[in-house]
Amino acid sequence: MSTSASTAVGAKGFAKTLRKDKWWLYPGMVLFGLTAFLVYGFWSAWQADFYWYSAGQEGFGGYLAPFYSPLLFIKEGVAGAAPMEHSLFGAWPDWWPSWIPPSPSLLILAIPGIFRFTCYYYRKAYYRAFTGTPPACAVGALPRKGKSGYKGETGLMLVQNLHRYAMYFAMFYILVFFYDAYLSFFRGGEFGLGVGSILLLGNPIFLAAYSFGCHSIRHLLSGSRDCYSCGARGNIAHKNGKIVGWLNQRHELFAWLSLIWIMIADFYVRMVSMGYITDLNTWG
Repeated sequence: MSTSASTAVGAKGFAKTLRKDKWWLYPGMVLFGLTAFLVYGFWSAWQADFYWYSAGQEGFGGYLAPFYSPLLFIKEGVAGAAPMEHSLFGAWPDWWPSWIPPSPSLLILAIPGIFRFTCYYYRKAYYRAFTGTPPACAVGALPRKGKSGYKGETGLMLVQNLHRYAMYFAMFYILVFFYDAYLSFFRGGEFGLGVGSILLLGNPIFLAAYSFGCHSIRHLLSGSRDCYSCGARGNIAHKNGKIVGWLNQRHELFAWLSLIWIMIADFYVRMVSMGYITDLNTWG
């Protein structure tokens, strides 16, 4: 569609378009998917219990719900809580407000939340789905104040630039989740395999595929260069950038797979811990 035609469509109002396809389907699915994840994430974090399962067996091993990892502090006496030896800093602090549940999840969700919120793919997804800027290509956007309307990273969304720094913390979470997966293959110190083990192992794998396909990672591996053809090192930078090119081309796929998988894994551990689901495993 030409620029003049696009301008004319935008001038007609929100969601006005000459397109005949179901353009609304994708932003609608994004709106539903991200809303469901946010609702579940807040609900899970607010529970503060039933985030650990080891079938009552003492010793090394068990399932830890991903939304609660890593465990900075642990509140003793909470149903379905992990043993105190899994806490990085010991017992629950006294300074915690009494009106907020003593949930380890509330202490750590901000970092992965910022990483996803500032992700280049998710920006496009929720800009379209939640703010209609525009909801799809060649579709009328919501009216904005000012000449350009869209402010992007120069206005209220300046926080988006934190993505390149949140990326380093995301690498740490991958290591933590791989350790949680390692724990899930043991029960009372005995090696085995359960449905929870598969779910918890898939979590860091999909997270790594999503994280290493990040545009910031590609930029970092290419020597932080914006132009491959500028200078003698351009070819080297281009080759380094291609290392993560396969993942970067599938960034959207792994963004959703990792998002859905971690929610399923977290919900599964919670249901097993509460006794609503019987975990199929080799420990009997």
